[in-house]
Amino acid sequence: MAEPYLTVSGYTEQETEVRRSRFICALAPVTGEGQAAEFVAARRKAHHAARHTCSAYVVGGDRRVQRADDDGEPSGTAGVPMLEVLNRRGFADTIAVVTRYFGGILLGAGGLARAYGGAVAEALDAAGIVTMVPARIMTVLIGHAHAGRLENDLHASDHTVRDISYGADVVIEVGVGLDRVDEFTSWLAGATAGQAIVSPGPLVYVPTRRTGHGA
Repeated sequence: MAEPYLTVSGYTEQETEVRRSRFICALAPVTGEGQAAEFVAARRKAHHAARHTCSAYVVGGDRRVQRADDDGEPSGTAGVPMLEVLNRRGFADTIAVVTRYFGGILLGAGGLARAYGGAVAEALDAAGIVTMVPARIMTVLIGHAHAGRLENDLHASDHTVRDISYGADVVIEVGVGLDRVDEFTSWLAGATAGQAIVSPGPLVYVPTRRTGHGA
């Protein structure tokens, strides 16, 4: 069954220091492995003098794609603890990159794992967080005479308007929480006096919105 998950709302950077080593954690939302690779490359370029650029990411609402990279640190002491923090806190579509500037003091395997995991945890504490919930794409077909008011009602609601196209009729794609599909369908019939045709589509994830208005 599809479950909600968390992601970061945008770029966040947080620096910590452990026994004179600097750990700079950068977080960003990503929707694919290509984006994740580009983010790692950009961080590596920005901190080209650093000894290690370690990373972990989770992509997909079902957390199907997960990767961790120690980038030269002892196996399992950097990327894995970073990934564990993301999973333990319920994050997906999120990448964490920790840049380490070595301070001259060896931390040992346990110390490294705590430092890398801790860097990600502190960055998540400072980040803006978005809750993503499973939803159904509902495609609404309606005539132009009724479309304007419906668009306004939908934008004021706590549903996610994903796309609007104009042709002989107006087609509106709306993300509706799985537990509210029946409610939405009933509300739409009343709001449009039965003039709208609605068709359920694929499963997606949408950010929660709490406006207190609309359906």
